[in-house]
Amino acid sequence: MRVLVPFAAETPKTRLESVLSPAERVAFARAMLADVLRAIVEAGHEPTIVATAPLELAAPGLELPDDVATAVSVTVDDRPLTDAVNARLPDSNATTADAVAVVMADLALATPDALERLLTATADVAIAPGRAGGTNALVVRDPAFAVDYHGASYLDHCAIAREVGATLETIDSFRLGTDIDEPEDLVEVLVHGRETDRALTYLRKAGFELDERDGRVDVRRDEASMTETR
Repeated sequence: MRVLVPFAAETPKTRLESVLSPAERVAFARAMLADVLRAIVEAGHEPTIVATAPLELAAPGLELPDDVATAVSVTVDDRPLTDAVNARLPDSNATTADAVAVVMADLALATPDALERLLTATADVAIAPGRAGGTNALVVRDPAFAVDYHGASYLDHCAIAREVGATLETIDSFRLGTDIDEPEDLVEVLVHGRETDRALTYLRKAGFELDERDGRVDVRRDEASMTETR
């Protein structure tokens, strides 16, 4: 099975601009990417990063350990996400062995076990939806299926699967369903991140901590730590 990890290499995580500088967003995005790649490799697969611009595996903030780096490849495709993914999905000559998985690079809580649930699903199309209706990860075996990542793509992908007569399975997973896009999403990393995760380590180094008040949980940032990561 081919496992693709799309990655915006130049201007990632723009919706975090209120809490992270441009350089910090690049570093945090690379930390999450490193965590996702490690989880995929530990699940027994060799991922390919589909980057929007050239990306070195030894790039600052990424710096994969040798056992992960040797299993990872990088290809560059600056087309929109939908086009880049569709160009790599199974074609009419595909066999079961040609299944393609697409795992987003901002799934900071992904674990090998969570990914294995998705990657071993036997349906023609298996989808791990995001909390806001997006498609955080999927496996495609049916060559008639094509992705469309605009809007509530999970619903669109379910409809497309039905239209082409593909069997469909939804993978209900908190860890795969949690993508880190908005400032409030950082709470999930601080609460559920593993001690070995790069994303959690980065946020702590940058001075982020939980802020519990008025019955709500948010994040706050120690201003003294901001200069260390800017």
